[in-house]
Amino acid sequence: MKRVMFVCKKNSARSQMAEGFAKVFAEGKVAITSSGLEASQINPGAIVAMDAVGIDIRDQTSKPLSDFSPADFDVVISLCGCGVNLPAEWVLQEIFEDWQLDDPAEQPEIFPRVRDEVKTRVEALIKTLNHEKTQLL
Repeated sequence: MKRVMFVCKKNSARSQMAEGFAKVFAEGKVAITSSGLEASQINPGAIVAMDAVGIDIRDQTSKPLSDFSPADFDVVISLCGCGVNLPAEWVLQEIFEDWQLDDPAEQPEIFPRVRDEVKTRVEALIKTLNHEKTQLL
């Protein structure tokens, strides 16, 4: 099973939304985690934005990246352009992408747009991971 880490600055909005979408799209076939360069709390705007598409992320928690080992993940996705701030071992995983999405915490009115961008990218990522798994069988 592939293991995915979504990472952002504070693990409060973009990475939390990505975790929520990925858990739905992966249907238990991919292990999903999110974290931040520092931990904080889930932004209420992220909860509202995800509720609007029928995904409840209230039970997710903000976790610091330092609580995890890069060796435990196959895929690392930065959602905020923070890839340059990650320790090298995190960016050297099998798949590393830096999506550089706008921060809705700074502009709450863009939560729906950022949520939809996260959804599109996560959906494509999960399809790619499931396709790779199918090719190996």
